[in-house]
Amino acid sequence: MRIRRIDQEREAALRLVWEVFLQYEAPIYPQEGIESFRSFLGDRKTLDTLEFFGAFCGGQLRGVLAASDHCSHICLLFVDARYHRQGIGKSLWQYMRERGTGRCVTVNASPYGVAFYRKMGFRDTSTQQCRDGIRYTPMQYERWSVEPYQKALP
Repeated sequence: MRIRRIDQEREAALRLVWEVFLQYEAPIYPQEGIESFRSFLGDRKTLDTLEFFGAFCGGQLRGVLAASDHCSHICLLFVDARYHRQGIGKSLWQYMRERGTGRCVTVNASPYGVAFYRKMGFRDTSTQQCRDGIRYTPMQYERWSVEPYQKALP
């Protein structure tokens, strides 16, 4: 598997995101939420502010992660349904985490994604919420520095 920044393949990435959303998220969302998500994916001005990363296997796009604010907020993380539970999401997360410069990373996790993010070390910062028909749980991952512990050692 190769992970890299996506530039030319952004339309393919957005198609993958939409297909996975329809399969796993849309069935539990009201129509308002589905339309809100579709609108977000069509908002080129907002999408142009995001960094897109893709996981490629055999040259084929298998997963997508999009982040904002210098990799401090995950906006999208979707893996082709045929390749779930093969480490693609985890690899995308680790790749992005290595590029981030902030002390923490946030995400508004979908109901389907909450367990994944907890496994990756995120913690809930609030209870599940709903805005514009989109259900999510605000979560945060804090980068821990070993520096204070190193100073305490003799």
